[in-house]
Amino acid sequence: MKSDKIYLVGFMGAGKSTVARALARRLGWSVEDLDELIETQEQRTIAEIFATDGEVEFHKMERTLLQKLRPRRHLVVATGGGAFADSASQALIARDGASVWLDVSFETVVERLPSDGKRPLAEDRTTMQALWHARRPAYSLAQLQLPADRSIDDLVADILSWLES
Repeated sequence: MKSDKIYLVGFMGAGKSTVARALARRLGWSVEDLDELIETQEQRTIAEIFATDGEVEFHKMERTLLQKLRPRRHLVVATGGGAFADSASQALIARDGASVWLDVSFETVVERLPSDGKRPLAEDRTTMQALWHARRPAYSLAQLQLPADRSIDDLVADILSWLES
């Protein structure tokens, strides 16, 4: 097997959390979702953290959690949409496990994400599209790139096949 830890990276709405849970079940591994860990740790929503502390502080929280997860093996991690775009977090991930980019079209992102305030960076669609374009070069540095406008089962099967090759 290529790695004993998988990091799913990609834009918000790519399906990282859903694929992480399904992949971990198939592998018999544990799963962690960085956004959920941060909300639990901070006792606040991501939207509240962005509103009070800002995006920079949020990314610091992500890096801290990535460091804490380093000793754990047989783990699938769903990262936040900006984690792999942060060079320090990207370096942590690269040293610790395999990165898989769930590459989703912007049209699919818009279909999947309501403008309901839960995702602060999804409120303004024009800004969100610029962010989607801006993050793609960072995501492209992942070890495996998969088009994510497909079924969860297909994505999990492709990741398993790649891990075992």
